[in-house]
Amino acid sequence: MTKKLDQFTRNTRKISRKVTTAEHRAKNITMHMFRRNLFSRFVRVLGPGVVTGAADDDPSGIATYSQAGAGSGFGFLWIFPIMYPLLIAVQESCSRIGAVTGKGLAAVIKSNYSRKLLYMSVLLVVIANTINIGADLGAMAATTQLFVDLPFSLLAIMYAVIIILLVVFISYKRYAIILKWLAVALLAYPITAFLVGQNWPEVLHSTFGSIPQINAETIFILVGILGTTISPYCFFWDTSEIVEEEISHHRLSESGKDPKISRRFMSSIRLDNFFGMTLASMTAWFIVIVCASVLFKNGVTEINTAADAARALEPLVQGSPYAGLIAKIIFSIGIIGIGLLAIPTLAGSSAYAISETLGWKEGLYRRFSKAIGFYIVIIVSTLVGLTINFMGIDPIKALIYTAVFNGIAAVPLLWMIARVGNNRQIMGEYKNGFWSNIFVRIALVVMAAAVLALFFFMATGK
Repeated sequence: MTKKLDQFTRNTRKISRKVTTAEHRAKNITMHMFRRNLFSRFVRVLGPGVVTGAADDDPSGIATYSQAGAGSGFGFLWIFPIMYPLLIAVQESCSRIGAVTGKGLAAVIKSNYSRKLLYMSVLLVVIANTINIGADLGAMAATTQLFVDLPFSLLAIMYAVIIILLVVFISYKRYAIILKWLAVALLAYPITAFLVGQNWPEVLHSTFGSIPQINAETIFILVGILGTTISPYCFFWDTSEIVEEEISHHRLSESGKDPKISRRFMSSIRLDNFFGMTLASMTAWFIVIVCASVLFKNGVTEINTAADAARALEPLVQGSPYAGLIAKIIFSIGIIGIGLLAIPTLAGSSAYAISETLGWKEGLYRRFSKAIGFYIVIIVSTLVGLTINFMGIDPIKALIYTAVFNGIAAVPLLWMIARVGNNRQIMGEYKNGFWSNIFVRIALVVMAAAVLALFFFMATGK
């Protein structure tokens, strides 16, 4: 009897262990599926915000950040914690405007506010975008030459043709996926920063504890950083891409109609925007750190293009024999990858702005034959930008003009974005909240003050 009872107890324990193991396996599978679904949802949420954030760090922007680090060391790191909440507030406001109205930024402003200010702003943005496209194509070609022995002109033309073909002949759904994955190229700069090694206490002190120095020598780079970060082309692109997403996901039949929105959809837009602008700000911060810790400390203080920064890294990076080469390769991958993303964004931004201002049919979701004017603007902008590389224009002067045009255009656009975002008749329950209003208005004041300071120093010959 005792033996039978012992055997029964052992069998019961075995069954219990099997049940417990099965429960653990089921729990692990459930947790794995939950994490997988959570990650899949997170990836699906990421879209226009991430693409806009990545495009914000285009090759000409990389050149500006590189020059800031090479010329002043860690001296400009203080600006990034200030710009970060401003950038998030402005771009999140643009995203909400597109989501709620079902229209691009230019169309909303045209319908509700000053057309004269809109025309002036669009003209400045288109000029700045075209110069930017030229600078970016040149930077991509020059960077490719670091590894491939091909003529600069051939490489620049090749990149221009590839971008035009992608924009015109690939459907929006596929193209949006391509742009999203190109944003991964931004990881090149944090990787480079850790690869070359940093004095992190000094970096953090310079970022959060240093006293800003603004004078005739630093104002240009400061305006350049502001103009390439809180940049007008991102305003137009982000707003219109939200509309494209709504059409793609059948929340909107076509641009200009009333979209079907929900609180969950708006939360997804905020998450996408937050992640994209955080990525943009952190990447810019890391670029300055890399160039300050390597170039500035080794006496290399002049950077004309992003390719110059990549080239200069190789002989200066300490460590293993291949550390410099690896740093150059990673930095270069970022320039080319983000260039492929940013140039269509710049040209597309011009196309959205012009088409909405003139009342043309627009949208990457439309075929070429249904939006001829829209696509012609993209093609012409890219080709005119390409020709700038063969006109002998100094790249630093190109950056100056771009920064000035962006800075001037940003001021009236930020004023109008603040008005639209706070207009209950347009935005309904999704109008700007308290903090959005504060930060958008601070961005307006900061950009206006920077441009006025730049004009003052230019007028006084300093």
